[in-house]
Amino acid sequence: MAALGLGLQVRQFSTSVLRQALIRPPIDVYGVRGRYATALFSAASKQKKLEQVEKEMRTLSALIKDPKLSSIVMNPHVKRSLKLKFFGDAMTKANLSPISVNLITVLADNGRLTLTADVVGAFAKMMSAHRGEVICTVTTAHPLDEANLAELKVALNGFLAKGETLILETKSDASILGGMIVSIGDKYVDMSTKTKIHKLTKIIRDS
Repeated sequence: MAALGLGLQVRQFSTSVLRQALIRPPIDVYGVRGRYATALFSAASKQKKLEQVEKEMRTLSALIKDPKLSSIVMNPHVKRSLKLKFFGDAMTKANLSPISVNLITVLADNGRLTLTADVVGAFAKMMSAHRGEVICTVTTAHPLDEANLAELKVALNGFLAKGETLILETKSDASILGGMIVSIGDKYVDMSTKTKIHKLTKIIRDS
């Protein structure tokens, strides 16, 4: 399998010409995973296949969780060519498009197949933002009751722009003691009791 347009996009990502050619996703995801996901988003967008590729990324995610395939693909002692052959056979059976196949080809060529799940996750975030969804994660010491949850949603919706939709995920973590930790879009606010105690302790020690 030859690495075509997507391969060139990833390998030449740092050039100014490519930066102008890329169709930027609605949000930036940094790091290596972000670079591959951005190239994938751009390639899929240009071919008007964003939704198709999104579905195929879910298929890829399932493939790499398969114990037999994962034991080969994620094994650093297995040759890249062998990894690509096994992955290629699996993708052929899944009837994936050239865009998705190219992604895996480039990851294999660059010794980055272990980042497949991270790239898929980054692409999912870009697609979520593309649909106007704003993912918010709220962590509290104890599960919120319905009344508090409804009040929280009203408050969080105040952060959204017109046309955006809140996707709320709640978690419980007894170690934060109380309060909450909120992550919404690119904003992160730690209002946990644990953090407040640490800050108070530091103030006392420094005084």
